[in-house]
Amino acid sequence: MNPGQLVFAQLMQHLPLTTFRRCVARYSGHHKVKSFSCLDQFLCMAFAQLTFRESLRDIEACLRAQAAKLYHLGIRSRVSRSTLADANEIRDWRIYADFAQSLIGIARPLYAEEPFGVDLRETVYALDTTTIDLCLSLFPWAPFRSTKAAVRLHTLLDLRGNIPTFIHISDGKLHEINILDELIPEPGAFYILDRGFLDFDRLHRFHEAGAFFVIRAKSNLKAQRRYSHPVDRTTGLVCDQTILLTVFYSKQGFSEPLRRIKIRDAESGKSVVFLTNNFALPALTIGKLYRCRWQIELFFKWIKQHLRIKAFFGNSENAVKSQIWIAVSVYVLVAIIKKCLHFDVSLYEVLQILSLTMFERTALHQLLTLAPPEPNSTNSHNQLTLFEF
Repeated sequence: MNPGQLVFAQLMQHLPLTTFRRCVARYSGHHKVKSFSCLDQFLCMAFAQLTFRESLRDIEACLRAQAAKLYHLGIRSRVSRSTLADANEIRDWRIYADFAQSLIGIARPLYAEEPFGVDLRETVYALDTTTIDLCLSLFPWAPFRSTKAAVRLHTLLDLRGNIPTFIHISDGKLHEINILDELIPEPGAFYILDRGFLDFDRLHRFHEAGAFFVIRAKSNLKAQRRYSHPVDRTTGLVCDQTILLTVFYSKQGFSEPLRRIKIRDAESGKSVVFLTNNFALPALTIGKLYRCRWQIELFFKWIKQHLRIKAFFGNSENAVKSQIWIAVSVYVLVAIIKKCLHFDVSLYEVLQILSLTMFERTALHQLLTLAPPEPNSTNSHNQLTLFEF
């Protein structure tokens, strides 16, 4: 890597530009485009994510202040907020969705051996949904309640490395349980779900595909106990049972036996009941797996705090989806660079450092190593001595 390059250019060197051009060609992204290319749009929006810009005017002001360096950033056109707004409005958001998926395909093998809290060789996913509230008068295409709008991010997170493998962006009215129809179950993988996804007909599709699920049971679950496995109550386990569903429609959807595990928290005294179609793992391991589901809640909190996905640069559906997918691309790109260059710093620290150094020419490995400064050996030992004896 050339240390004379700007930091932003060093980051963007890790982008698979050939794949990006294929995504642009797939959706005719350059149809009737004269100067401001899709790559220019992506780089401007990525710059906004990395430097925490809040509006198109912010992006324009910052980049015009460094107009002499735009070519070295990779931006080949003059940046104008009206041009950027038109690009976000018109150019197909699926360009950036497909490109983000290609980056995810690069990142996942890098984190394949990353530990996540449970000693398990199989892939473990957590599925959940987060809601971003919007103003109904500005975003009428995303109805949620009678007085407000919202977009929902339905996310499947690979718990090794916290890499999102599937994201579906919808309006606020789409119930999260419908996302199970969009997923293609991976045989042998574990899917950790909250009880909002409890639909036995849909879960049976995962069971038939050879995938395993761990989900919280609802309090009104009706089932018949077939067998009770011995448990050690000193560990917090209350029961480990093989059950059959008894309600007509539930039984129609899932007629095979299920495993019901009840665990009591020693600190709070509350009990939690899990359902799973895996009968091989120890009951305590099933409980630990579900506890790891909290990582997706932390992921949602992290991206809302450190990426620009709560305030949008455009009001149309295409602009909102383009901004979210470019934000996901930036998140995954930083994760790739962190792993490839073996940086021993968190993603939060990487983003904070990068936000202040986009126009510097320091090499990335030197910038993000965070080595302590060497002591100055030229200082005189008598510098603070008032009297010599």
